[in-house]
Amino acid sequence: MRDFLLRFLADYLIIPIVLVGAVVLLRVPKKQRYQIWARAVVAGLSALLFAKIISLFYQGQRPFEALGLQPGASFLPNPGFPSDHTLLVFTITFIVWASTKNKRLSATLLVLSTLVAVGRVLALVHTPADVIGGIVCAFLGVACVYGRNFFTTRP
Repeated sequence: MRDFLLRFLADYLIIPIVLVGAVVLLRVPKKQRYQIWARAVVAGLSALLFAKIISLFYQGQRPFEALGLQPGASFLPNPGFPSDHTLLVFTITFIVWASTKNKRLSATLLVLSTLVAVGRVLALVHTPADVIGGIVCAFLGVACVYGRNFFTTRP
C-alpha cells in the first residue's frame, strides 16, 4: 500500500494537475485566449530554460543511487537537478494563478503540486534541493513572462 501511495504521489498525481491546467486554459474567454495561451507557452519554455541553465552548474546524485536502493517512482537517467516533475506541476499551478487569479483553484493546485514534490523526495528519486530547484525555476519562468501581473490578485 505504501509503495502504491508513493508512486501515486510521485508519478500519477501529475495527470489531474495537467488536465485541470488544460481545462482552465481551454475555458478562458475567447477574446483573451490567444494572449493567455501564448503567455502560457512562453512561461513554460522560460521555466524549462531556467532549469536547463541551472542544471549546468549543479550535478548531484539521486538519493536511491547514493543509498543503493530501488527508486520508488519513475525517473530519467540524468542527475535529476532540478526535478522535471516538480517544474511541470508548479509551472502549471503558477500559470493558472497568473491567468485566472482563482484563489481556490490555485490553492488546490498548489497543494497537489506540493504533494508531487514531496512524493518525489519520499520515493528517493530527488533530494529536497532538486524539488526546490524545480519550484524556483517554475516561479522565475512564469514571473518573468507575467511580470507585475503575477503578483496581483486581479486578472
